[in-house]
Amino acid sequence: MAVPDYQSLMLPVLVMSAAGELRVGDAVERLAEQLHLSPDERTQLLPSGKQTLFGNRVHWAKTYLTKAGLLESTRRGHFRITERGRQVVASHPARIDNEYLNQFAEFRQFKERSAEGTAQEGVHPAAPALVSHTETPDEIMRVAHRQVETSLGQDLLDRVRAGPPAFFERLIVNLLLSMGYGGSAAEAGRALGRSGDDGVDGVIDQDALGLDRVYIQAKRYAEGNSIGAGAIRDFFGSLDRHKATKGLFVTTSTFSSSARETAEFLSKRIVLIDGEHLAKLMIRYNVGCRVEEVLHIKKVDEDFFE
Repeated sequence: MAVPDYQSLMLPVLVMSAAGELRVGDAVERLAEQLHLSPDERTQLLPSGKQTLFGNRVHWAKTYLTKAGLLESTRRGHFRITERGRQVVASHPARIDNEYLNQFAEFRQFKERSAEGTAQEGVHPAAPALVSHTETPDEIMRVAHRQVETSLGQDLLDRVRAGPPAFFERLIVNLLLSMGYGGSAAEAGRALGRSGDDGVDGVIDQDALGLDRVYIQAKRYAEGNSIGAGAIRDFFGSLDRHKATKGLFVTTSTFSSSARETAEFLSKRIVLIDGEHLAKLMIRYNVGCRVEEVLHIKKVDEDFFE
């Protein structure tokens, strides 16, 4: 048999997870046995040569089930079924695919985030992993790339929210250093070395010589716990006490519209970075993620043929 597509694997992955916590690698092996895949089908590689085609499809089936709230990550490389997932299994669906998952608000929001991202790049929005054949190859690649980054960004945020405050401290330090702030890791670490109130507060040099400084406040909040205008005004007061002219407020959640308006009209420059923006910066500066594969898109060299 041919290697099943990732949507065909959603139901088997969910049913298998009902028995208890699973390691992703074990799920791949057990599903391969269950589906009677041949040795060649099990070892067939992606064009990158770094992952098997079947393993990659199991991973994406798990990812989409997680976006719909049917599965949840537990620890590195492990996942388990949620109560919602158990209810779905108990209903004995004939098939689970993207259309089935669309009944869950979390999955629809995930699709909307992907669509918004592609629209910002001038690409016609499409459902996750589903594009019409009217798109050009260039458009399809851009849509796919945005979908991968959207999924990665959400995974990064989930990991950050689940980590301890000390981990969030290191994340902020590493991100600011990667963006060119501060001198060395040790200097930046001392600047941001106090944890409290489920976040970090401190000062980091804007340049390597320490000629200018940025005061930072970071709040590691759960999704849906929005930062209000009061927190921005409190931060403004902190800037005054430190005689600072600019500040950076980072959160893993969101800022209310009143918070953004307050930051815009205060006399000091305050930059707000919400969870979505934080994830994009982590991806851009390779903090908490790495480049797995580079695709080279080539075109005809017109000069060569002249």
